[in-house]
Amino acid sequence: MYNTKDPFNTSQIQISKPAVKQNVKFVKKLIGKNVKLSAVVKGNAYGHGIEQMVEIFESFKLTHLSVFSAHEAFRVCQVKHPNTQVMIMGWLNDDQISWAIENDVEFYVFDIDRLSEAIKRAKEIGKKAKIHLEVETGMNRTGLEEKYFPDAIKMMSENLEHLIFEGMCTHYAGAESISNYLRIKDQIELFGRYLEEFKKHDLVPNIKHTACSAAVVSYPETQMDMVRVGILLYGFWPSRETFIHYLRSNGFNEKGKEKSSDPLKRVISWKSKIMSLKDLPMGEFVGYGTSYQAPKKMKIATVPVGYAYGFSRSLSNQGRVIVNGKRVAVIGTVNMNLMIINVSECKEVKKGDVVTIIGAQGKVKVTVASFGEMSNLLNYELLSRLPMDIPREVVD
Repeated sequence: MYNTKDPFNTSQIQISKPAVKQNVKFVKKLIGKNVKLSAVVKGNAYGHGIEQMVEIFESFKLTHLSVFSAHEAFRVCQVKHPNTQVMIMGWLNDDQISWAIENDVEFYVFDIDRLSEAIKRAKEIGKKAKIHLEVETGMNRTGLEEKYFPDAIKMMSENLEHLIFEGMCTHYAGAESISNYLRIKDQIELFGRYLEEFKKHDLVPNIKHTACSAAVVSYPETQMDMVRVGILLYGFWPSRETFIHYLRSNGFNEKGKEKSSDPLKRVISWKSKIMSLKDLPMGEFVGYGTSYQAPKKMKIATVPVGYAYGFSRSLSNQGRVIVNGKRVAVIGTVNMNLMIINVSECKEVKKGDVVTIIGAQGKVKVTVASFGEMSNLLNYELLSRLPMDIPREVVD
């Protein structure tokens, strides 16, 4: 179960390549043949590992990757195929703009300062900057506001020899929830109007892209020329509402067949081993403080994974893991480097037995969603918090 190249780790994450293949196939079917799919690998590829996921996505002919920062883009560039495009959606400083231009990395422009700097750096380097103009339509995060359009239009029109208007884009404010329906519809309409404004001045982007995972499912009209899909490719729905919308849109009634009808496959599993075992007398407390007292004689085990490794402290006396095909409870307070579990019901348990933190043993499963329910964390948050130094192994 452990990567022999790194025998010193306390746990390991496994990435299922067949699961990714299924998820890519599903998304491609949703968007059709004429829409480009950009795989989002920000947040260390949602905790799955940038380097591993770039290789997997490329093996399934995905040649456009989206990241948040120049640092993430650099990591992608270290391992990607030369023909794969990289797009930075967020942070890069002025010097990193030069690096992006030199390395054909595309990047968002969402304010006048970045547009000005991109033009300046492109002139200095003698190479065109590949920009995606992000416009503000109601998310109120990043995005060029309408009042700055005249300045942007003037700057772009006067410097076309230094720019490639690669894309025009926006981001929707909560497409995963029906409560945001009117807000999203307003954004869709506004984006269309803003696009026409730039077209009037002969500024036509090569591609238009606005859809994230949730919008791809719930607002198919937003798919346009390209979609930026993250969480779906890793086997998770943006929200339960999005999943229900998919089911209803595909002919399932309200009762549905939700478990058997889920087309997505979870990509990640996370495993460790039992570090030590102990017989605990009735009445004894477990770990720090007095949060758990043994109601009877018990057998307990320690596992070398704690909150420093991404297993939240909020899962104290709440979490579940699997040992020898049995789901068992985390008891006591989760420590920085370890947790304690109740293995009283596990037959012939011994040191070194596999502990599945996320994943399955036979028919018994512990899902990322169950972590969210117990710790009040989103799938996105829990996954992206998994430390980068936990080794990731790709399995076929």
